[in-house]
Amino acid sequence: MITIDELKVQLAEYDKAVKDLEEALAIEASRKRVQELEHTMSRPGFYDDAELSKKVFDEVGDLKGKLSRFEKLQGLYDDAETMIEMLDEEYDPAMIPEAEEAVNAVGKAVDELQLMTMLNGEYDHSNAILTFHAGTGGTEAQDWAEMLYRMYNKWAQAHGMTVEVLDYQDGDEAGMKSASMMVKGANAYGLLKSENGVHRLVRVSPFDANARRQTSFASLEVMPELDNTIQVDIRPEDIEMQVYRSSGAGGQHINKTSSAVRLIHKPTGIVVSCQTQRSQFQNRDYAMEMLKAKLYQIAKQQHMDKIDDIKGVQNEIAWGHQIRSYVFMPYTMVKDHRTNYETGNVDAVMDGDLDGFIFAYLKAASRGELQDT
Repeated sequence: MITIDELKVQLAEYDKAVKDLEEALAIEASRKRVQELEHTMSRPGFYDDAELSKKVFDEVGDLKGKLSRFEKLQGLYDDAETMIEMLDEEYDPAMIPEAEEAVNAVGKAVDELQLMTMLNGEYDHSNAILTFHAGTGGTEAQDWAEMLYRMYNKWAQAHGMTVEVLDYQDGDEAGMKSASMMVKGANAYGLLKSENGVHRLVRVSPFDANARRQTSFASLEVMPELDNTIQVDIRPEDIEMQVYRSSGAGGQHINKTSSAVRLIHKPTGIVVSCQTQRSQFQNRDYAMEMLKAKLYQIAKQQHMDKIDDIKGVQNEIAWGHQIRSYVFMPYTMVKDHRTNYETGNVDAVMDGDLDGFIFAYLKAASRGELQDT
């Protein structure tokens, strides 16, 4: 059993972490900013400018959410401190487990808030667009792509996020060839950007009559949803639009009309598709947003010779490029090759338990410790 002295040492470490977080998250400045914005909201005519009022509401919501999480952490710390003081005054061994639980709750809250300090990228608070592609290998790779698609749906659901399917192309016999979806929720892109890359599966293939071990690959591309203020110059003559009949998992409107849209950006070869909206015009608008996000990333790089880094799905989806391996046999393991974080609970990972990998990536990235793959 842990001793009261050990709990004191542990809580003292968290005390420093809480103070560091108060500074890193600019808690006092955030309180003042909320007051300023609420004063702005009370001015006559504030609601006449819909775009400005939305930005103010969004900022107030983000700030209040941050303040609420810090105040919760402060409350947990105060509760744990009070419990340890009570134990000091009147020692009762039966209270040790409860005190340990209180201290551990502080540690968990500290970890969650430390994560917030890592999500400081320009688009970390944006929604995320996920695009899946099966690698070479036919049905086996297409089944693996669908397994990843399900995994990220499960992750989004567990985090209270919503998923909107944008495109889904069925596999030849099972699984899928490709799919795109929008994950909507707080910090969706900041959390999911770590998942961009090639994912490798090792298992006994259910499609092999001889039950041989197979290695399959699928890629995931993660982009932020850009807001309407971002301007990207896309010349009409650079776009080839193809219209085709929708197919796959997309709702009741699927398969009824040739409303699906595929856009090809001729200068870069980037291809985007959308098929799940009710009209060809809506599908085109969504596809243009996806294309806009990709081209903006290229512009941010400022070097067109790095275009292959942006067009990740067009790189070779094969051995040597994987960011993570999922091994189902002869042992079970999921390992991220950039951080060396691993777990043996493959089933939990495939059910969306990815936070360990995401947190390990963000911590390593913030320290400049990511390994090349």
